Amino acid sequence: MLEYLRNAADKPVAKILIGILAFSFVGWGVAEWVFGGVAGDNSLVRVGDAKITVNQYNQARSQEMAKLTREQQRAIYTDTAAGGEFSQKILARLTTDAMAENRARDLGFVVTDARIAHEIREFPEFQSGGQFSAFLFDNILANSGYTEQDFANVLRGQVLRSMVLGGLNVAVPVPEFAVDAAYNARYGTREIEFASVKYSDFKVGNPTDEQLREFYAQNPRMIEETRSVSYVLVPAEMEKPDEYDAGLTRAQKLEDDIISGDTLAAAAKRHGARYVSLGEFGRDNRPVDVVLTDQMMERIFNMDEGVESELIETKQGFVIARVEKITPRHNAEFENVKNRLADDWRRAEQRKQAYVRANEILTAARQSDKIADARSATVSRTSGAPLKVLVAAFGTRGGDSSIVEDDDAFYVMRVNKEINPAADAAKKASLRKELQTMSAREYADDYNGFLKRKYPIKVNEKVYNKVFAQ
Repeated sequence: MLEYLRNAADKPVAKILIGILAFSFVGWGVAEWVFGGVAGDNSLVRVGDAKITVNQYNQARSQEMAKLTREQQRAIYTDTAAGGEFSQKILARLTTDAMAENRARDLGFVVTDARIAHEIREFPEFQSGGQFSAFLFDNILANSGYTEQDFANVLRGQVLRSMVLGGLNVAVPVPEFAVDAAYNARYGTREIEFASVKYSDFKVGNPTDEQLREFYAQNPRMIEETRSVSYVLVPAEMEKPDEYDAGLTRAQKLEDDIISGDTLAAAAKRHGARYVSLGEFGRDNRPVDVVLTDQMMERIFNMDEGVESELIETKQGFVIARVEKITPRHNAEFENVKNRLADDWRRAEQRKQAYVRANEILTAARQSDKIADARSATVSRTSGAPLKVLVAAFGTRGGDSSIVEDDDAFYVMRVNKEINPAADAAKKASLRKELQTMSAREYADDYNGFLKRKYPIKVNEKVYNKVFAQ
């Protein structure tokens, strides 16, 4: 065919045929441009104009797995949570790298081939007797699964990222007054006095029904939303292409029957799928079921009553879920919670009386400059009094009195004296390093926020869900 076109290129018919073929190829290119490459987009994540492909992710994952011990690898394969965390760390590193490389390009940074060659020659792994060895270089790359170009690209990316992010590793100077202030705040102590007024010190009787109803009107008890859910599962080994395709074909036929009017149970029986009725449950008390992952729960609680989901890919196979019934969040019936209300009412009454007594003590203390039945203590930020008293003591100026509420008591407290710590050069030096690290982290977080705004991260949901099927 091509030989004929070459020999007859000047003939009218050949020119027309060549024009048709050329238009076809141009048309494909135009379609790709018009639709933004969606049809053939194999990117997992886009970072600005750059994209991270599934192949890039898989390569990075393989390299990280090779660094782990067998026990660590086994944990990643067998523990869903550990495997998910491992995968997300890799994806986070790839997106961070892409943002930094985007920034390097925008700033016009260039890494020459000569710089890459110099960096390669400096690798100790590629040297023999203090000299670069092409033999070692070729063998190590071959064993690592890299081509020369792949390795050069990785190295170029590292150098570009160091140009952009290197400044963030420079120690941030901390003023002396800031070190002194932090040192005094951390190691200073307070002389305080405080008296406790416990709820249990006050006795209250049993409430009447009228008192309980009034209390319930002010403090209603809510029953959270629950849903009755069922699903069908077409089992498949999702990591095996043949199993995946066969399972998908069965699931699509099952889905067609459900759309035609079959119940989930009937469709599951016809196609040899597994039907499960989960009954009624809420967000915080899900049944024990491998299909009910966090992602599946989120999907179920965003569905409408009486509606089936589309086909959902999970690690166990293909799932279609249905929300049979929704019971909205509502007030509990008074009679059903009456007994529990009585205990809450008594505690609320004790709290009221304890608060009145604490205010009486505080008022008298401000008039006489003395807290009745108080005990004195020298406290640090971590010891010497109940935790909430410590927090209040270091948030109150010397000479001030206040009421502090704890879980089962009120405390009337006064700070009598603020005591600065004795100077300790070693502690100050350690604190200075800590403050430098915190400042550097804040700058890094700010710059990372800027990069995220400049180069927004967009996930290709279709590809992402397939790679990370739950």
